[in-house]
Amino acid sequence: METLLKNLKVEINDQIFLKNPESSDLGRRIVKNSILMIHEIGFEQFTFRKLGNEIGSNESSIYRYFESKHKLLLYLTSWYWGWMEYQLILQTISITDPVKKLDTAVHLLTQEVAQDMKFEHIDEVTLSKIVVEEYSKSYLTKEVDQENRDGYFSIYKRLVLRLREMITAVNPNYKFAASLSSTIIDGSLHQHFLKRHFKVLTDCNQDVSPTDYFLNLTHLVTKHS
Repeated sequence: METLLKNLKVEINDQIFLKNPESSDLGRRIVKNSILMIHEIGFEQFTFRKLGNEIGSNESSIYRYFESKHKLLLYLTSWYWGWMEYQLILQTISITDPVKKLDTAVHLLTQEVAQDMKFEHIDEVTLSKIVVEEYSKSYLTKEVDQENRDGYFSIYKRLVLRLREMITAVNPNYKFAASLSSTIIDGSLHQHFLKRHFKVLTDCNQDVSPTDYFLNLTHLVTKHS
């Protein structure tokens, strides 16, 4: 298992990038520093020119990896969901009790992210904050249907379906497992966003976490359906 973890790579749809950033030092620096910069200044203010200045490289060199900052955001969010899927499999694979497995999954998918030192060029904590703040910008576009057909969101969708299977294992009669699954995953991002920016609109605070809320919701709907 330890050897497997050391060799693990998050596989991203190769249509999202022009050149795999994992294949070179420059590519990894593009990923590492884009995470830090987007978190600092926001996706709207982020440009390849600013990133190039930060890493000491020509703007054109970044375009050899990604044709647009939209594709870069798709790469970063896809990497995040792939990493979350890896964590989900790792933490639930040995659990046989379906209730405990579902609780473990909900806890993992809704909690604050901790740093994973297996990926030196990826700051998962900062990336998770970008996903909370910016993920919707990756799919709220006119091109979303075509990008969906091209498989750009396949990792995210696969994660939702994994959680749906766990919900169904707890209660096969529950009719809205896919809706609940996507609500937990997307809703967690929203609750973290509200907790940071619109505190009056959520019950989550320093004492009540989004995890508390979604565990409560999951128990209610799966028990009483």
